[in-house]
Amino acid sequence: MKVEVIAIASDADYRAAKALMESLMDAETDAEISRLRAQALLVAAWEQAKSPAMPPDPVEAIKFRMEQMGLRPSDLVRTFGTRSRVSEVLAGKRRMSLPMIRRACRDLGLPAEVLIRSEVAHRRTDKGVSGNRGKGGGRRPGATS
Repeated sequence: MKVEVIAIASDADYRAAKALMESLMDAETDAEISRLRAQALLVAAWEQAKSPAMPPDPVEAIKFRMEQMGLRPSDLVRTFGTRSRVSEVLAGKRRMSLPMIRRACRDLGLPAEVLIRSEVAHRRTDKGVSGNRGKGGGRRPGATS
């Protein structure tokens, strides 16, 4: 079965493709349904190329998972160590250590990529924090030269 769809190469094509999809929403024949599906795939590909999905914020991912699992912050003490650490992590005031990330993956079933990628990006943009601590990259507070 051949169906005609709009190839999307510009914003005008995108608008026309969306209008075509709208007109096909009440499709009843196999040909119309196939045309709608094919056009929807092209629109989805265009939208993905124009605005790729951003990885979720690790704190928001943790909060979302807590809500899904019916957990309270006190339920995360085992994962993060202490109540104050839980509070600091959920408030975005404390970055997660690698052991915390591992436990969050295990306890909450979150993909490591969400937590690790976000922590790496956070460290790169966090001004004043050396990525080479303990390797001669920083000075102790109060140390004199």
